[in-house]
Amino acid sequence: MSFVSLGKFMRWLPDDWKPKVVAVDIDGTLTNENKLIEPTVIDALQRLEDAGIPVILATGNVRAITYGLWRFLNLSGPICCENGGVLWHPDWGETNYRADGSEAKAAAQWLATKIEGLNWEGIETNQWRESEWCLAADEDLEKITQLISESKWSHLSVIRTGFAIHLMEPQLSKGSGLKIILERMGMRAADLLCVGDAPNDLSMFEIAGWSVAVGGAFAYVSQAADVVSPFAHGKTIAPLVDAILS
Repeated sequence: MSFVSLGKFMRWLPDDWKPKVVAVDIDGTLTNENKLIEPTVIDALQRLEDAGIPVILATGNVRAITYGLWRFLNLSGPICCENGGVLWHPDWGETNYRADGSEAKAAAQWLATKIEGLNWEGIETNQWRESEWCLAADEDLEKITQLISESKWSHLSVIRTGFAIHLMEPQLSKGSGLKIILERMGMRAADLLCVGDAPNDLSMFEIAGWSVAVGGAFAYVSQAADVVSPFAHGKTIAPLVDAILS
């Protein structure tokens, strides 16, 4: 980790480097402690776009919700939804589906026969989910992981974020999705700055030229980041954008 504190200032970026594209997680990264979009995020992301730096939304959330946010924030970058399972931009002419969520849904239904009280229907946004399936975050992660590993769905990944437990095909990750997106944009991963807070953000930290963990991120996500923000969650974005554009 390369966080450098300089009195009341901090070094957000490496010397002589600025991103050409920025990828941001949504939940826990653009939101505040009340799970609401941090108001300063709206102006900050628009300033990046106005400066010619496209913003990519990279999230475990579904396309319907991500598209709404993308539209109202007036962003130009593609969206990377469901942890890289659904990739979309209006100029592409089609949506890139990288998995079929029916298998993960079947695994969730099977888990409900093995764990008393488990609700296989999971979180509300499953009604729009296209490439994976999500159980509630407070379900028994250890038991779910053990059962899946011993089942015919042993190839599925089980990942807990702050908002859900994701059952997903192993090729899916934000990092692998962003590689496809960057290639379509004609950009390099070395020019990417990414911002996140949860375990599903680690794969994009691994490929990006620079990574920032927001204040309040999972401890091991902070350890993996190049910089840890002193500002909680969405309050990170405005000062980070100030540094990029300074």
